[in-house]
Amino acid sequence: MAIPRRNAKLGDRRVILSHQGANIQDLDTIARRIHVSVIGPQAKTNPRASWQALFSLLMFGFMYLPIIVLTFYSFNQSAYSASWTGFTLAWYRKFFADERILAALQTSLIVALVAVAIAAVLGTLMTVGLTRYHFPGKGLYRGMSYLPLIIPDIAIAVATLVFLAVVAIPLSLWTIVAAHVVFCLSYVAIVVSTRLTGLDSHLEEAALDLGATPTQAFMQVLLPELMPAIVSGCLLAFVLSMDDFLIASFTAGGGATTLPMEIFSRIRTGVKPDINALSVVLILASGSVAFVAESIRYQGSQKRFK
Repeated sequence: MAIPRRNAKLGDRRVILSHQGANIQDLDTIARRIHVSVIGPQAKTNPRASWQALFSLLMFGFMYLPIIVLTFYSFNQSAYSASWTGFTLAWYRKFFADERILAALQTSLIVALVAVAIAAVLGTLMTVGLTRYHFPGKGLYRGMSYLPLIIPDIAIAVATLVFLAVVAIPLSLWTIVAAHVVFCLSYVAIVVSTRLTGLDSHLEEAALDLGATPTQAFMQVLLPELMPAIVSGCLLAFVLSMDDFLIASFTAGGGATTLPMEIFSRIRTGVKPDINALSVVLILASGSVAFVAESIRYQGSQKRFK
């Protein structure tokens, strides 16, 4: 006796199920038909994905296309023409032989290294104190210590200049160092704090229970765990100190000229190819230092989770 057919409507399509001699292949065919009936012959793609990709390409192009153009013209033989006249490395040789550029680079390195060294010590101690200890006004002090991260550079520069004028400290190379310590301190502290909050405080307590002094517990237990973050924060602060122009220009004394100040003084009458070459070298150096800093931070976080 034949079993009557049963009609089932799915969406706008009609699927006829026959129960006569049904087997696995028939069931598989029916399942595919139902899938097509419900979903349609082709799933519609999400249009927002393409818009997101287009927006990302526009943003990356806006950020990196000027750097590509700068790099392109740093190898151009022509000193004034915007058209390509030939490949040359003469502009790189020229700025490497420029004594003023090298002197400004030496000044920037001195400022950055000294400021980062001071900020590394003070920033690490400040972070440990804010994380491990409790004292009155801790929240207020924590907020004030991170203010240089959000305050505009021009405000820091003017405030530092006014303070130096009030206390009658003459401007010199070391006033630039003092001003750079202010914002380098915050960057080192914020990187170290992200590492310190993930560490178990019982490690130090165990060291103290085993007879170590607080200094030994800090130097032999806590400091090795914080070292990747300290190095990463120092490299980040070093790049920011090398690239700073506003704060250095407000706090520099006579004869103290950093590399960004020297570059700015030369581009007032137009950007020359040797400045293009110098800019390319600075971009590569800053990118390399930032990449090393992020690699050290990532490797330290991976070791913590193992």
